Amino acid sequence: MIRYLGSTKNLVGCVGGLIGVVLYVTGVVGSWWPAVVAGLYAVGALLAPPEKVRLVPKDAATEAWELRAGLSTLVREVAAQRSRMPESTMDSVRRVVEVLDDMLGKPERLTDPDLRHNLVRLARTDLPLSVQTYLNLPWWLSAQRKADEELVAQLGLLEGQARQLAERFYASDVNRQTDHGRYLRDQNE
Repeated sequence: MIRYLGSTKNLVGCVGGLIGVVLYVTGVVGSWWPAVVAGLYAVGALLAPPEKVRLVPKDAATEAWELRAGLSTLVREVAAQRSRMPESTMDSVRRVVEVLDDMLGKPERLTDPDLRHNLVRLARTDLPLSVQTYLNLPWWLSAQRKADEELVAQLGLLEGQARQLAERFYASDVNRQTDHGRYLRDQNE
């Protein structure tokens, strides 16, 4: 209801109703003025364009904050289940989270939609799903070498993906540093 009060349809309807009141005050409509006001409001509300559809509900800063909080929770939960996981997995999870957290700490730079999508997918779906799937295995099955190896392999792949994203994320900084080094060398010649 509150959303409708600020909508385009309500605002255009109110303008129509206001025109109906002006018509009554100027004497154009007589005793039927309430019906005229309601009718003009309804016509305005029906003819007004619909609200724009917003497919991206959150701005980058809000989404980055939520993802960072989710990653922090994931690290705590993995640490609590450390005894059920292969030795290297805690370090692997932390490395992936550090790379992702570093990029999420600069949400104003998340302007590339493809990079942002891949970062969100990695942080919200892929990393938690790998760990969660392993932890949901029965203890006797998760302790088998094959399940351990699969988790370690998945975390290695996720770490590689995170590093590739970071390379894309910081590409302009690397180029800027290279250009500055070239400039300094040219100045010394």
